[in-house]
Amino acid sequence: MAHSGRWVRYSSRFCITSLTAAAALLAGAVPSTTALGKGVAERAAVDVAGFSSGWSNPWAISFLPGGRSALVTENETARVYRLRTDGTRTLVGKVPKVAVFQPGDQAKGGLLGVAPSPTWDGRKDKHVFFMHTTASGSRVVRMNFDGRSLSGYTVVLGGLKRGSNHHGGKIAFGPDKYLYVATGEATHARLAQDKNSLNGKILRITRSGKPAPGNPFGNHVYSYGHRNPQGLAWDRKGRLWSVEIGQEAKDELNLIERGANYGWPTCEGTCAVKGMTSPRATWNHTTAPAQIAVVGDDLYVSSLRGYQLWRVPVAAALQGTGDSAKTKVFSGYALRALTKVPGRNELWLGTARQADGDRILRVTVG
Repeated sequence: MAHSGRWVRYSSRFCITSLTAAAALLAGAVPSTTALGKGVAERAAVDVAGFSSGWSNPWAISFLPGGRSALVTENETARVYRLRTDGTRTLVGKVPKVAVFQPGDQAKGGLLGVAPSPTWDGRKDKHVFFMHTTASGSRVVRMNFDGRSLSGYTVVLGGLKRGSNHHGGKIAFGPDKYLYVATGEATHARLAQDKNSLNGKILRITRSGKPAPGNPFGNHVYSYGHRNPQGLAWDRKGRLWSVEIGQEAKDELNLIERGANYGWPTCEGTCAVKGMTSPRATWNHTTAPAQIAVVGDDLYVSSLRGYQLWRVPVAAALQGTGDSAKTKVFSGYALRALTKVPGRNELWLGTARQADGDRILRVTVG
């Protein structure tokens, strides 16, 4: 899908405060203090600033304990960087055995999610987890990170099918300290309804890759009936939210509950079938919501084809009015990597596959 890369002006609620600054960002100059967008309403207040440039399709951003730096994965290069809150970055290594393309076609996979251990300190606990594709499948792996470089490589969970697309890929530790893994159905839709398959699911596993205690079906599966979930985030009450890319009708924001069936391939969007769960908000399928983060009482969603950062109030999503309450916060790029900065009302937001190189933006919300 072609896109001009121009910033879009929302005159009713949002505006670009500096055309000169916007032009500088698009040209590659990324001063960390340049405000590119600011809302005029209290709830809608948002400042978007260039933060870090020179990236190649950053796929995931995950903060290390302490909140002073994050690990960032690059999708095609398999490189992993440490990015600090002052904007400096360091290459810490590459994840081995990553295959971007599947033999026989041009399906893109690559290095996907990253999740440091909740107790990582670089000494007693060096564990960092990644998800990536191989030539024939997808897997969750563990490596050691001592604060300077990556080493070692252990497969924690294999057996995930790889298709021509729909890899899922987001991984994150939940409040319960177990690792949650979003998996796509690998273009084999029937797998989403098969509770014995790892594909088309949100999995919940231990750090060694075993099913976490309390999983609903006695295996790795936490929820099922997913097509291509790529985002995971918990709100302040510990509720798990996910965004999912649909096929022909609707993309979805889902409230994930233990053992729930989210309908694919029987349903896409609102589902009236008994035993299947409807989303809490939807978008047209051309949006491709990629990742999700929580700031206060709001959910923020990046989108690849929609070129938007969206806000959905948690209360509205819970009440079933997410569709009417969702608002466009910022636009102009294909957007994927997204995370909240610990201790701040701030997001880091990565652009995706821009011809002139990718950037990580800093989004400050009111």
